[in-house]
Amino acid sequence: MAHVGNGSVNSVEDDDCFEDAYDRIPVAGKMDLKTSIEECSMALNLVLNNKFSEALELLKPWWKNSMYHALGYSSILVMQAAMTFEHRDIQTAMAVIKEALNTCQRFRKRNSVVESLSSLVIKQTNDNLREEEMHAEICYAECLLQKATLTFVQDENMISFIKGGIKIRTSYQIYKECQNVLNVCQDQSSESFRQFEGGVRLGIGSFNLMLSLLPQRILRLLEFIGFSGNRDFGLAQLREGAASHSIRAILSVLTLLFYHTYVTLILGSGEGNLVEAEALLEPYMEKFPDGSIILFYSARIAVLRGNFEKARLNLRSVFLPSLSGDRSTIFVTGS
Repeated sequence: MAHVGNGSVNSVEDDDCFEDAYDRIPVAGKMDLKTSIEECSMALNLVLNNKFSEALELLKPWWKNSMYHALGYSSILVMQAAMTFEHRDIQTAMAVIKEALNTCQRFRKRNSVVESLSSLVIKQTNDNLREEEMHAEICYAECLLQKATLTFVQDENMISFIKGGIKIRTSYQIYKECQNVLNVCQDQSSESFRQFEGGVRLGIGSFNLMLSLLPQRILRLLEFIGFSGNRDFGLAQLREGAASHSIRAILSVLTLLFYHTYVTLILGSGEGNLVEAEALLEPYMEKFPDGSIILFYSARIAVLRGNFEKARLNLRSVFLPSLSGDRSTIFVTGS
C-alpha cells in the first residue's frame, strides 16, 4: 500500500470509497508511479461524479512532476476547451498540454546518438524499457493526441491541419511500438503492467476503429505513410480495454458508446449495438448514478430505444441542477 501524506490510499481496484469523499483525500507527500496512478483514479472518480474543480485541485500539486497528473490535468482542460470553444479556454489548455508533454518527456527513455542513428536503419522494439518509461510513452502519446485536437480547434487552416496530422502520426507510431512491447513483455502479472496494457488497448483500438471508418480511397493513401485500420481488431481491443481493471477502462467504454450510439448512425455504417452499449454502461450507472457523462449516454440509448420520457428525465438530471445552482460548476479554468 502506498503511503500518502499522513494517510494512505488503496489500490486502483478499490477506489469506490473515494467517489464522494474528496474532503478525506490527503495531499501526497511523495509521488511514485503507483501512487500517481492511484491519485489519478481518484480524480477520474471525481470527474465522473461531476466534481471537475475538485479533480483539478487534486491533480494540480503534482501535474508538473508526475506524468499521470499531467495527463489528467490537461485532459480536463482540453475537455473544457473542446466544449466551450472559448479562446481563453483553448489558450489555457494549449499551454497546459505543452507543459504536460515536457513532464512526460522527462520520464521517457533517452536514446544515445548511436541508438538514434541505428533506429533510422533498423526497426527496433523497445522491449528493454523500464516500467516508468513504458507508462511515459503511453502518457506522451495521449498528450500528443490532445494537442493535435486543440491544434485543429485553434486555427482552421492548412498549416494547423499539417501540424495536427504530424502529431497524430507520431502518437500512432508510439502506440504501435508500445504494442510491440506488450507482445514481448515477460512480466504480465503486475498492476503496473495491467495499467500499461489498458493504455495500449485504448490507443490501438481507437486508432484502428477511427481509421477503418474512413473511405477506402483515403485509407489506401494513408497506408503509404504507415497508417492502417481494421474495424474488427479495433473493436476487439477496445472491448478488452473496457473489461480490464485499468484506469483507462472507462475511456474504452466511452469510445465504444460513442461508436454505437453516434458514429454508426451518422456514417450510415449500420445500426449501433445497443445491447452491448447498455451492458457497457450498466456498471457505471450503478457506480455513478448522478454522473453527467453517464446520464448523457443513458439518455442517448433511451432515445434510440424510443423511450423519450426516460431520455428527458436523464437530460434534466444532467442540465437543470447545474443551472439552478444545486450542482457545482462542471468546468473551471486551471493554470
